[in-house]
Amino acid sequence: MPSDLQALFERQRAHAPVMARTSAAERRARLAGLRRAIVARRAEIGAAVHADLRRPPAETEIAELHGVLAEIGVAIRRLPRWMRGTRAPTPLLLFGTSSRITYEPRGVVLVVAPWNYPFSLVVNPLIAAIAAGNCVILKPSEKTPATAALLARLIAETFDPAEVAVVQGGPDVATALLGLPFDHICFTGSTAIGRIVMAAAAKHLASVTLELGGKSPAVVDASADIAVAAERIVWGKFLNAGQTCIAPDYVHVHASRAREFLDAAKAALARLYGGSEEEREASLDFARIVDDGHVRRLKDLVDRTVAAGAEVETGGRIDAATRYVAPTILSNVAPDAAIMADEIFGPVLPVLAFDTLDEVLAVIRAGGKPLAMYIFARENAAIDRLLRETSAGATVVNNTMLHYASSALPFGGVGASGMGSYHGDHGFREFSHARPVTRQREPALIGFFFPPYRGRWHRLAMRVLRLLE
Repeated sequence: MPSDLQALFERQRAHAPVMARTSAAERRARLAGLRRAIVARRAEIGAAVHADLRRPPAETEIAELHGVLAEIGVAIRRLPRWMRGTRAPTPLLLFGTSSRITYEPRGVVLVVAPWNYPFSLVVNPLIAAIAAGNCVILKPSEKTPATAALLARLIAETFDPAEVAVVQGGPDVATALLGLPFDHICFTGSTAIGRIVMAAAAKHLASVTLELGGKSPAVVDASADIAVAAERIVWGKFLNAGQTCIAPDYVHVHASRAREFLDAAKAALARLYGGSEEEREASLDFARIVDDGHVRRLKDLVDRTVAAGAEVETGGRIDAATRYVAPTILSNVAPDAAIMADEIFGPVLPVLAFDTLDEVLAVIRAGGKPLAMYIFARENAAIDRLLRETSAGATVVNNTMLHYASSALPFGGVGASGMGSYHGDHGFREFSHARPVTRQREPALIGFFFPPYRGRWHRLAMRVLRLLE
C-alpha cells in the first residue's frame, strides 16, 4: 500500500475525534465555505465536465450544480435541528428513565465516485458526511480527469487535508484505499464493483452506502398521455447521452399505443436535439460517451440486438473518433435481446410492446430490483398494481428522474441496485451512528426483575410483565 495513502488515513483517523466534537455552527461554516468555493468556480466546473464528457455546461448546471448548492443550503438551514436528535418514548417497564436518540459521526469516510456525474456524485455525499461530523477521503473517477483535477484543487483550497482530501488515480489506488480500515464507505457505480467494495468493507466491519444501478424500466400504460410520456422519457433517457444511473433503461408500451409512442418519441427527439441525424451529431446540447471502450460496448449491443430482429427507428450512427453515439430508438425488441441483459448506460432506448401487465412484471422481476421505475398512466388500477407487485429504489409516476432533485426524499437503491440512501436529513443519518442514550432516575421498577427468581415479589413481577406484553 502506498505510504502516502496510509499516512493520510492515519492523519484523518487521529483528527476524527476533533471533528466529532464540532458544533453545528462549526460544521455550517465548513459547508458555507464549500458553497463559496463552488459558486466561485461555477464556470470552471462546467468547463471541466465539458472537457471530460462534452456535456453542455447548461446541462451540468441543471443536473449537478443546482442540486449540490441546494443540498448545501438545506444542510446549513437544518443542521442544528438534525444534531439535536430526538426524544424516545419510555415504556412503563422502564418507569424512571428518559431516553434520546443522538447522532454521532461514523469517523473516517471513504467516498468512491463514478464518472457519469463526476462533480455532484463526489460532493453530495461529502455534504452529508461533513454535516454528520466525519473526516472524508474522496476518490473521483480517473475516467474524468479534468473534473477530478478541479475537485482536487477546490478541496485543497477549502479544507485541511486532515478533514477532507482528494486522492486521484486508477483502480490500483481504489484497491489500496479499500484495504484501509475506514469506518464507512460510500460507493457509486456498477453492481459488480459494488460487490467488491462490500467484500472489502466486510474485512474491517465497515458500514457501506452502495448506490448502484440496474435496468430502470418505464411502463407506458394504454391509458397514458402518449405525447407527454414520450417527451419525458426521451428527456430522461438522453440526458448526459444516457449515462445516468436513474435513466429509463428501456420502455414497455401497451401494444395498442406502441406505434403512436414511437412516432411521438421521434418527434420529441427532433425537438430536443435536431430533426436529422446530422443536426443531432452537430448539436451542442448532446453529450459524448466517456471513453472508447464504452463506445465499442454500445455498438456491439445494438448490432447484436438488430441482428436478432430489432429495428432501428432512429439513430444508430456512431463516430468512434469523437465518441459520438447517436440517440437511438429500437423497436420490436425481445425480452431476451442482448440490449436487455444488463444496464445500457448509453443513448439507446429499447421499446418493448406488451399486451398484459403480467408480461411487464415478468420482465421487470427477471432484471432484479431497479434503482428507479417510471410509470405513465392515467388509470390508478395500473399504477397501483405496478407499485404493489414490484420493488424499486424509487418510483416516479408520469415523469422521470424528478425524485433525485428533492432533498426531502431519500435517494438510494434496494437489493442489487444498492443499499443505504442520502440527501437531506437522510444523508445526515446515513453518515451518522444513531446512538440511544437512556438515563435512569429513581425509583427504578427494573429492580423487581432481578434474581432470585422466586417468592411473592417475583410472581407479582411476572404477572405485571405479562400484562405489559
